[in-house]
Amino acid sequence: MRPELQALADEWRRFGLTLLPFANAGSEGLPLKKLLRLSLFQVSVGMATVLLIGTLNRVLIVEMNVAASLVAVMVAIPLVFAPFRALVGFRSDHHKSAFGWRRVPYIWMGTLLQFGGLAIMPFALILLSGDTWGPWWIGHVASAIAFLAVGAGLQTTQTAGLALATDLAPESARPRVVALMYTMLLIGMVISGLTFSLLLADFSQIRLIQVVQGAASMTLILNLVALWKQEARNPERAREEAETPAFREVWARFAGAGRAKRFLVAVALGTAAFNMQDVVLEPYGGEILKLSVGETTALTGLMATGALLAFGLAARQLMRGMDPCRIAAYGAVVGLLAFACVIMSAPMDVPMLFRIGTVLIGFGGGLFSVGTLTGAMALEKEAGTGLALGAWGAVQALAMGCSVGAGGILRDIVSHMAERGLLGSALTDPSVGYSVVYHIEVLLLFMTLVAIGPLVGRTAETKPASPSTFGLAQLPS
Repeated sequence: MRPELQALADEWRRFGLTLLPFANAGSEGLPLKKLLRLSLFQVSVGMATVLLIGTLNRVLIVEMNVAASLVAVMVAIPLVFAPFRALVGFRSDHHKSAFGWRRVPYIWMGTLLQFGGLAIMPFALILLSGDTWGPWWIGHVASAIAFLAVGAGLQTTQTAGLALATDLAPESARPRVVALMYTMLLIGMVISGLTFSLLLADFSQIRLIQVVQGAASMTLILNLVALWKQEARNPERAREEAETPAFREVWARFAGAGRAKRFLVAVALGTAAFNMQDVVLEPYGGEILKLSVGETTALTGLMATGALLAFGLAARQLMRGMDPCRIAAYGAVVGLLAFACVIMSAPMDVPMLFRIGTVLIGFGGGLFSVGTLTGAMALEKEAGTGLALGAWGAVQALAMGCSVGAGGILRDIVSHMAERGLLGSALTDPSVGYSVVYHIEVLLLFMTLVAIGPLVGRTAETKPASPSTFGLAQLPS
């Protein structure tokens, strides 16, 4: 190649590595092409998540006239499996098979659960709506089984999949892998949401069956492609005579460590703080700030934009050796500013301030998620990759589900009290219920900083800083 062309190619390569977070996420042991293929399991998880808590939520309440309380219970059922993520991760750490696989059997079992739950779900939902014959309870039981199967499947797949990505990636590249997995989850959610909205625009029960079962088929295809030739077969592992330790003993040792316990408490508090507003943010914009449906719908894109910016910033800072717990703490600080903007947007009547706050919520939440997941990877030496990531995922899923439900309930209770004048004449504005939720989130963020503060710097003492650059990292729930 001519010298000037070689120089141009080198400059273009450096430019790509600077601007494209994915460009250097690969490594010698895990090339970018293989890593992107592995990350497809996150796309299937994002698709199932949007289907459960977004698309079907609206379809059941609006088109099929199912009570909102019953829909809320069904959507919450997948959380029943969340505490078992730690057990799934532990079992995948010590699994023995004839082929010597550890992660693949659990990812495949999770995939089959997702597929089975989605395959029966549309018929169960039709029974739930009462638009057929038979006892009323059949629809309730069938829908509960379908939601539980999908929830158990996606959480099993995600836990074992993240553990496999951690196994395959060298230690210096793990932060980049984390961000890539997070981004693929986000991409899966965005694409799936747009696709489902277009396909179900002309709603009918037949169309619902086609869409949900199409999602089941796509789950099977995506996860099969993601798994193909990823985990090397190692028959020697199946012949190992080492006795599998008891989960109770390993968990007691892991949870008993002061650092791990404090870390999980910080994850729970921070996750709750960033997610309690999920069900009230768009209604707040519509009811209080008088934004149109299109303007409130755009809030999801603004929050996603903030999260993507956070992934890029976290990438650079982890590249420079910054402690992941410090990055998570900075995310909490950004969250304080974000909720201050959201709270003040109503009395000041400045919708732009509300939009800025929404972007900052995504940005702060992105920093916190990447920081805590990278920190969870550092706990593997104390417990094992699967158990550490499973514990992180279980705590995050439970905190997210409980906080979302609590946010909606608190808003309704406080708004009802304000309307009746039970809070005094000064607190009768419709924004009071929303404001209480946002103030509680601010309190939770302060508590998060108290919990995570003593951990800052301790990770860096036990694990040398990575000299590598970052791409985009792993998730979850």
